[in-house]
Amino acid sequence: MTDRQTDRQTEARNENLLSRRNKRKPESVLCLNKWGGYDIAGNGYHKTDEFLKEAEAKMRVFLAGNGYHKTDEFDLKRLAAEITSFENFNILESFYMLRDNEAFMNLLMRCNSFLLDSGAFTFMQGTHQGEIDWDEYIEQYADLINRYDVKLFFELDIETIVGMAEVERLRAKLEKLTNKQSIPVWHIQRGKDYYIRMCQEYNYVALGGLVGKILTGRIPEELYSWFINTAHQYGAKIHGLGYTSVAGLHKYHFDSVDSTAWLSGNRGGFLYKFIPDTGSMKQLKPEGKGRMKARAAALNNFIEWNKFCKYAERNL
Repeated sequence: MTDRQTDRQTEARNENLLSRRNKRKPESVLCLNKWGGYDIAGNGYHKTDEFLKEAEAKMRVFLAGNGYHKTDEFDLKRLAAEITSFENFNILESFYMLRDNEAFMNLLMRCNSFLLDSGAFTFMQGTHQGEIDWDEYIEQYADLINRYDVKLFFELDIETIVGMAEVERLRAKLEKLTNKQSIPVWHIQRGKDYYIRMCQEYNYVALGGLVGKILTGRIPEELYSWFINTAHQYGAKIHGLGYTSVAGLHKYHFDSVDSTAWLSGNRGGFLYKFIPDTGSMKQLKPEGKGRMKARAAALNNFIEWNKFCKYAERNL
């Protein structure tokens, strides 16, 4: 096959993806135009097949919190023998946790789609003990991204700790070290104009403040559509951090979200069951007396939530 034939096949594939995506979101033309190879804000970052793969899905739901909650029985690594098709999963995991368990990366990189979190939430919660050298942390973060060729990863959005100027400096350093765009995370303190600028300059943006209390920075749900529409207007994809209200996802069409909601069944002693006709999740109490074994419950809940993930990719 000649190079010219290969180029024509690639162009046909891109046009097909564009046509399929525009049936749902006509305003997304700019998004695939950017992914086709244009520079963003003169930074020279070019798009890859990973972005085309993400574009092909309607909504990608990432399951988070795998194997690092000490009180949970579920550990994706330990259940490897029971879960044979990792290619079916969308997983989000934190670099903060992976630093001490990097062998887990070999499993994560086999997933259908993998999203790497910077660990900012751990620092903002105040659960990290001891001093931290932020430059060293970013260098370690970039090193793991480079060694595993991670395509999708968040910035270190810790402005409540170090201030916005430092967040921007660390973001620039991360992107220079990886030669890739990170996913900037908007928090309410950044303001409307900053969000618009993020959407203009980045292929993928994230929305924080979707969980918690409004008084502490949670975004009112009635504003979600504005954030989603604004991102798409500028050709950016938008990720809803920690948002998996199943009813909400039928209403608000984020390009991707993540959640640890599947873990609540393990803690509460109930089972989840995916209902394909309505695209909903039902909570069931195990039949008979007593609680179901935590390990079996966790595996069931993970698999049932994964069914919802697949439904979302096709229908939401």
